[in-house]
Amino acid sequence: MAGDSSNEITPLTADELAAESGTALPAKEVMSLLDLNANLDLALSAAAPIDLAVGANANIAAPIDAAVGANVLSFDSTAAAGGTQATEVNQGIVGDATATATQHSGIDQGGTTSGTTAPTTSAPAPTTVSEPVPSTTSDALSGNLLDVNVNLNGNLNLAAPIDGAVAANANAAAPIDAAVSANVGSIDSSAIGVANQEAIINQTIDGNATATGDQVSTIGQAPTVTGTTGG
Repeated sequence: MAGDSSNEITPLTADELAAESGTALPAKEVMSLLDLNANLDLALSAAAPIDLAVGANANIAAPIDAAVGANVLSFDSTAAAGGTQATEVNQGIVGDATATATQHSGIDQGGTTSGTTAPTTSAPAPTTVSEPVPSTTSDALSGNLLDVNVNLNGNLNLAAPIDGAVAANANAAAPIDAAVSANVGSIDSSAIGVANQEAIINQTIDGNATATGDQVSTIGQAPTVTGTTGG
């Protein structure tokens, strides 16, 4: 109700404001909720010598004969396709397919040393005792709510010598004969497709397919030393 002074808030006087005390909050940018410290130290030694030999003998024959005849939207027309193929294929292989892979690998991987060496220090200085500083509300708020410290040292020595040999003898023959004839959208028309194929294939292989892989690998991997030493 207007004019009722009982509901009005009486402001503080200057003396009352001066008597009040408080602590200012720290700046937002200096507050840390998460403190993450990750140190990653990796030492990698890798060696992968690869040796491969391939030997092959191959005879391939593919005679192809094709005939196509078509009538499209034609009247009283004839489409005839005739394909005649007579094929004689004689394939002979006399010989050896030999693949030889000889690998001699000498791998020396020295040890990897990682860590931290502390510097040599002189005699400690005399200790000065000072009065403890009382903690304030600002100190309590400026600490970390979560402190994570991760140290990872990984050392890997890897060696993978690979030796392979492939040998093959092959005869392949694929005679193809095709005839196609078609009438599309035509009246009183004839489409004839004739394919005659006579194929005689003689394939002989006289020989050996030999694959030899000879691998000698000498791998020396020194132990890995990690840690922290003090001086």
